[in-house]
Amino acid sequence: MKGYFFAAPLVMSVALLPGCASSPAIDKTLLDAQLHFDRIKSDSNVLRSAPKDVVRAEETLNKAKQLSGYWGSDEDVRHFAYLSQRYSDIAREHASIRLQEEQATQLQLSLEHLQLQTREHELRLARERGDWLVDQLLSLGTARTERGLVMTLGDVLFSPGDTRLDPSASETVLKLAQFLRINPKREVRIEGYTDDQGDDELNQHLSKQRANAVANALSALGIDPGRLQTVGYGEDYPVASNDTTEHRARNRRVEVVFSDESGNFVPAR
Repeated sequence: MKGYFFAAPLVMSVALLPGCASSPAIDKTLLDAQLHFDRIKSDSNVLRSAPKDVVRAEETLNKAKQLSGYWGSDEDVRHFAYLSQRYSDIAREHASIRLQEEQATQLQLSLEHLQLQTREHELRLARERGDWLVDQLLSLGTARTERGLVMTLGDVLFSPGDTRLDPSASETVLKLAQFLRINPKREVRIEGYTDDQGDDELNQHLSKQRANAVANALSALGIDPGRLQTVGYGEDYPVASNDTTEHRARNRRVEVVFSDESGNFVPAR
């Protein structure tokens, strides 16, 4: 009996020996898993993007190798070799996704940079066009004064005694609107004036209405009314004596006072 109990483990060990030897199929399974792992191990992008998956692939591959050389069954070896290959595949997939995301991010940054360059180019053109419009405004009777940039719209832009703009004023008002559209932070104060002929109260009303007529024309061209102030001074602040027809015509005017680029005005009269 004693000899029997010592012999039994030996018989069992001998019985297990055929399972410990690697078969050609198992060798191929391990080789495939090793090739999968070697590919991701040599790929710096995978190592950077999916390090945890690379570690799992290596751990399960080592487990499969241990099982094939010692006590594992073929099924155990195939299981861990399969896990290693899947972790290798997952690592590659994660790296590919990460690379696509990085490329998309870089493309978005490049697009935003291009858009910024385009906006800067448009702004530069707008500034150049704005300078050109300033020159045009200056040619239309605009002057730089202590009150800022002031455009004078003469009496010829209105029919005598009327508050409606004459059709001949359209070009001047259009250029004024273009300037304001290109310079969206600038505002204007539109001031109406008359000569000293007639009733003071009527002149006050007439000057205010003429200022409003210019503001309405600008609004019709798309300028925000909030950027337009109007005031009527009547026969105050003449620019010439009222002793001749010519001088009185000069006093009948509308002056457009421009704010600075921050929307600030020199204090009104």
